[in-house]
Amino acid sequence: MTRHSSICPAILLLLAVTGYSQTKPAAPPANHDSPATVTAIVRERTNATQWFSATPTSEVYGQQDSLLRLSIAQRIRHFDYMADLGQTTELGLPVDAVSPVAAQGQLGLGGSYFAANGNNSYPVAASLRQGFLRYHFKRDATVLRVGRFEFFDGQETAPKNPTLAWLQTNRIGHRLIGNFGFSNGQRSFDGVDGKVGGSNWDVTAMAGRATQGVFNMNANPDLNVDVQYLAYTRSLAKNRVVVRAFGMDYHDGRTGLTKTDNRTAAARALDHKNIRIGSYGGDLIAAMPVGKNTVDFLFWGVLQNGQWGLLEQHSGAVAIEGGLKLESVATKPWIRGGMLRSTGDNNNTDTVHNTFFSVLPTPRIYARFPFFNTMNSKDEFVQFIDKPTAKTDLRADLHFLQLTAPTDFWYGGGGAFDNKVFGYTGRPGNNHGSLATMADISIDHALTPKITVSAYYAQAFGKTVVSTIYPTGHNAQYGYFEVTYKLSKALGKAKALKKP
Repeated sequence: MTRHSSICPAILLLLAVTGYSQTKPAAPPANHDSPATVTAIVRERTNATQWFSATPTSEVYGQQDSLLRLSIAQRIRHFDYMADLGQTTELGLPVDAVSPVAAQGQLGLGGSYFAANGNNSYPVAASLRQGFLRYHFKRDATVLRVGRFEFFDGQETAPKNPTLAWLQTNRIGHRLIGNFGFSNGQRSFDGVDGKVGGSNWDVTAMAGRATQGVFNMNANPDLNVDVQYLAYTRSLAKNRVVVRAFGMDYHDGRTGLTKTDNRTAAARALDHKNIRIGSYGGDLIAAMPVGKNTVDFLFWGVLQNGQWGLLEQHSGAVAIEGGLKLESVATKPWIRGGMLRSTGDNNNTDTVHNTFFSVLPTPRIYARFPFFNTMNSKDEFVQFIDKPTAKTDLRADLHFLQLTAPTDFWYGGGGAFDNKVFGYTGRPGNNHGSLATMADISIDHALTPKITVSAYYAQAFGKTVVSTIYPTGHNAQYGYFEVTYKLSKALGKAKALKKP
């Protein structure tokens, strides 16, 4: 493979697609006996990466992600079911995108996929992504589901207000539990969940065991990782405000793996105790009319305690955001800004682990160029959102990234996905706090009701944390071009349920 020290932004822009694609098959219609509905989703993504320079290993490469999901779903009186199969392929993964220098690690997504699939450049696997049976009580808002399913914290309700719906999906959901939908392997849970609610409130509970997947193409096996979750969500102020309170327990019993934290390698190697962490928090999103326009506000916060192996866990995170959406302008431009601050660990010799733990999120929603995540992070950002046409969405972000605790790690990853690796990576901060400035832009366009094309491009300008680890080149670029095709076919006609 030819190596270069830089790559033309224009070329990367041609190889791009926007944000997060959630490939969740359509559910059967509520309050109906429905025929079986077959859904096919094909997602093809061409990636181009120029990582921070770490010669002599690869810094510039391309790879192809291919995902096929086939599902069948049906509602039969008080029951509905879904069976959802996924077939994933990676093409042309780089063989030299994992640095022999431990601190440099995996050089982008291509290195992560390569390492997670037995150093195979062309891994292929088929997996059961979802297979569940759900019971609907007399009030259809009360349901109980058992089996294998995808789960997203923060998305227990579906606000009718489009501003709130966007905030919930893009700035609240998936922060602690998600399907890692941007990845090819993705994540599901084996377990049970249920909800009860009314016109303006919802209580959701879930207990499940995480599956393998994400970077590992084989998403069939369970991991010795489980989570229990409970949330109360309520709409207020004529559906202009949504508030949520939640609690969650996380357990990782993979005691044979070395944990990723800022202790010495010798200290971490001796820690074979389980991780048990409780997370307790809440959030609020609001969209208030101001004249002909809309002002939005977001707050999200969480505190954590428990056991990080041999250490006590005490950590937390908070996010505050706001913006102005110009509803009086035809394209409805939206300018937003905000900050995230999560705790880090400044003492690697005491008995307390203070690094915020992001559990099992979909990290790419909050780090669209995923060279960082929300752990030990200070992220100050501004973003611009627009809709040039009815079928086109445009978004651009600018992030100023720092480490909260300079003696802690620069963390990456999105949680457990394999029984052989921990799921998070860590590079030393080396007593520096300034990580990077990152700018990106994305475009999504619906060519037809069945076909969507997306483009994404980002550049990261590395600061002192990056330069101490990658002295040859401090900047990185990432882009992709993606095509998603979705086809659903009902094998018959729906019939309204008869009242008992």
